[in-house]
Amino acid sequence: MAMSTGGSGDINVTPLIDVLLVLLIIFMVITPLTPKGLESLVPQPPPPNQKQQDSDVRTVVIVIERDKSVKINQEATDYEKLGPRLEEIFKTRAERVVFVKGDPEVEFQNVARAIDIAKGAGIDKVGLMTPKMEEGK
Repeated sequence: MAMSTGGSGDINVTPLIDVLLVLLIIFMVITPLTPKGLESLVPQPPPPNQKQQDSDVRTVVIVIERDKSVKINQEATDYEKLGPRLEEIFKTRAERVVFVKGDPEVEFQNVARAIDIAKGAGIDKVGLMTPKMEEGK
């Protein structure tokens, strides 16, 4: 199947357009299948000269200390009790958001384990806290 250019030198571009349309459809189908990373939230610092609101009091923070101990808002717990405790805290709340703060010296697998337990407890959104975010930078 050869392309004839004819006497005037015009090239038939119809087969090229067909190929481009097929490639476009292939890329449109493949694009949504690309893997996504872990969705996370970043707590925003309050504006200067503003008092702490009730929503800040209701904020739940899971803290993983250097010695791998776990706390929920300064309440000591462990990984086995973390899931049931989170379920208990969030059973009456409509907004299911928790923040995880790990000590810089702790391995990420401990933070990931806390995130996994929180997701298993039905938490919709998990945010990560860093020291710079705590300072409000």
